[in-house]
Amino acid sequence: MIHFDTTFLVDLIRERRRDERGPANAMLDELPGDEEGRLSVHALCELRVGVELTRDPARERARVDAVVGSLTVALPDDDVFPATYARLLADLQRRGTPVASMDLLIGTAAIVDSAPLVTRNLKHFRQIPGLDLRSY
Repeated sequence: MIHFDTTFLVDLIRERRRDERGPANAMLDELPGDEEGRLSVHALCELRVGVELTRDPARERARVDAVVGSLTVALPDDDVFPATYARLLADLQRRGTPVASMDLLIGTAAIVDSAPLVTRNLKHFRQIPGLDLRSY
């Protein structure tokens, strides 16, 4: 199992729109065929905001749906997710290390699933303890 950050999915959508084999597609090609791809509901929400901000939301929604349709959306459960998020946020606050709320939510989902997170934006996620990051 592997989680995909919003940056990866945006890059993948752009590459497909341009019909090019860029770094996001190359990363997908390197994954084993049986690897389950996931995105957190929080990453999906970020994508949907981007859709609504475009000039043609219907067209962009179709592009997003074509990419995320093959992925499993990771939804927070009632017990593990909130406790993990709270522990991580408290640790980061004690250390004086700011992490954006959405990034911490996306990172928490990957940690709860014991999955690496694929992102282009290492800077935003590097501070989250226990998060296995993959870049492309």
